[in-house]
Amino acid sequence: MHQCIISLAANHKAEKNLLEARLCLEQILTFTHYTDAIWTEPIGCKRQDLYLNQLVKASTKLSFYELRNQLKNIEIKLGRTMEDRQEGIVRLDLDILAYDDERHHLSDWERHYIKILLPQLSL
Repeated sequence: MHQCIISLAANHKAEKNLLEARLCLEQILTFTHYTDAIWTEPIGCKRQDLYLNQLVKASTKLSFYELRNQLKNIEIKLGRTMEDRQEGIVRLDLDILAYDDERHHLSDWERHYIKILLPQLSL
């Protein structure tokens, strides 16, 4: 089993979309532990809609690339499109922050909300 940390974010119908994302993640992850979901200001976005952000720490049998592909499929399933992205509408964004001992999306680790939420994953 591989350990991972995934960030969840949305700025459009955020509460609904994060709930649906968690239901989808439960199909591909095990031993999940979610942080609280917190509202944050947008960073470098066209739109000024607040984001709802959350982290999940979990186990998976999927390889890094299989997991990344599954996350992108969930985003598409929940309505993410290139047109929305160009307009700054984020129905759902799922990013792998860590996979086993390797960090990804390194600049995200410096974001304020990540630093607030990470301690909640220390079990």
